[in-house]
Amino acid sequence: MAVNPSPDIVLTSIEGEARPLEEWLTTFHLASVVLDPYTNESSWILPTAARVLETFRGSDARVNFVLTCSRAEARDFLGPLADDFLVYCDPDRVLVKGLGLSELPAFVFIRTDGTVQAAAEGWNAHEWRSVADVIAKATAWTRPNLPAAGDPGPFHGTPALAG
Repeated sequence: MAVNPSPDIVLTSIEGEARPLEEWLTTFHLASVVLDPYTNESSWILPTAARVLETFRGSDARVNFVLTCSRAEARDFLGPLADDFLVYCDPDRVLVKGLGLSELPAFVFIRTDGTVQAAAEGWNAHEWRSVADVIAKATAWTRPNLPAAGDPGPFHGTPALAG
């Protein structure tokens, strides 16, 4: 079960800009998909995750990926998606630990006040839809259809603190 992270956790974007979490939350909520690029599970969910985040683009949520790797490795894993979305790199899994995540992939919604309002770990369309519902309500936006054609079947994630 996800917990509220410390506002002092430093998040570094794929471009190298490092700021405390509270600064990334100044104007927008965070709608984050957290992935471990060294697992099949994270690669299986990548197209679905991009579709879900794309649905919320333009809302009051800053849509983003958080990858548990270096900036170069994140670019390799995401390919062109690295240029399409805000990407944070968490190679030491400081944010993952701060959120109390136990499985990746994960879909997490953090409000501007730093509270985790919803989270889903592993992949289950109904659980991700619940997170999307919370985001849609908070931002007065339309939520994505989950599940959709082409989405994988449900699966457990891999240990979040492995590495």
